[in-house]
Amino acid sequence: MPELDFDKLESLVQAHAPGARLVQAEMPGGASTRRYFRLELPGGGRAVAMFVPEGSKPEEIAKEGVHRRWPFLEVRDLLEAHGVDVPRLYGEDTQSGWLLLEDLGDDTLANYLLRNEGSREALYRRAVLDLARAQKALAQLPAGSVVASRAFDHDLLRWEIDHFREWGLEARGHLLPSEDRARFEAIADRLATRIASWPRGFVHRDYQSRNLMVRPGETLCWIDFQDALLGPQVYDLVALLNDSYQMFDRAFVEERLREYCASIGSDLAEVTAQFDYVTVQRKLKDAGRFVFIDRRKGNDSFLRFVTPTIHKVREALDRLHGRDEDMNALRSLLKRVLPDEFG
Repeated sequence: MPELDFDKLESLVQAHAPGARLVQAEMPGGASTRRYFRLELPGGGRAVAMFVPEGSKPEEIAKEGVHRRWPFLEVRDLLEAHGVDVPRLYGEDTQSGWLLLEDLGDDTLANYLLRNEGSREALYRRAVLDLARAQKALAQLPAGSVVASRAFDHDLLRWEIDHFREWGLEARGHLLPSEDRARFEAIADRLATRIASWPRGFVHRDYQSRNLMVRPGETLCWIDFQDALLGPQVYDLVALLNDSYQMFDRAFVEERLREYCASIGSDLAEVTAQFDYVTVQRKLKDAGRFVFIDRRKGNDSFLRFVTPTIHKVREALDRLHGRDEDMNALRSLLKRVLPDEFG
């Protein structure tokens, strides 16, 4: 694993942007190991130096083969070739862990909406339609694509649900009695089997308000796409419309789902049902992940999102109530184990 080496960065900068200088010692990052540094280019303009100590290793995917090119770079090129707005690449020294990228500023969708709440509906409509267009464009992937080599199969889906049991429950002292543990595992297994059986297509995997950048003119640029894989078409919709960092009323979500279905040519009732099942799976995983980030990475900034995320699980289970015995049983179990958070 490469160490942070500014001499290597200087060599990369001089090779691709002679005269550029560091103007921000380190930019705020998220939950990953990536680090960011802002550069001022000669003649005006800026770039970002991104240090990735484990560039060939995915952030979360457990099952992964060996690839010659960083997934971030391969997926970036794939998206760009299919009309998706992604950061421009100015230079790379992957052996040393450095990339030089376009500086997109600090306006993530989440940040932008803090100042421009009136743009919420238009920007989310754009995000949904951008996703629909990308899914159509990426329906056929190039041979050997890293995206096509990994998928939300049963094992990965099950791992994500178990991640909640391990970190969202057990790590916080909510140990399941043997009977409840067996019930939870059986439900998790059947839920993973159900979702894994659906048709698969391109999935960004974390398509949410902190991973979309707002450009001038309110167009959206995708970032943090290195873990892209094959999975159900609704997975990115769940990440976007049940984002742990945002709150939407149900009417807003339903309207976006209608717009998506009209664009992609899918059945609204089927997509809505799948959306609720994936919400249960994805949001359980997210709640556990936030605790994991605190306990294993020493970053407690995500803990405040645990309860709102569990509320999103409850709302999806409420909508599925009476339609699925497993979801009824999971709803009862979580209500008993997490009475304060589940409500």
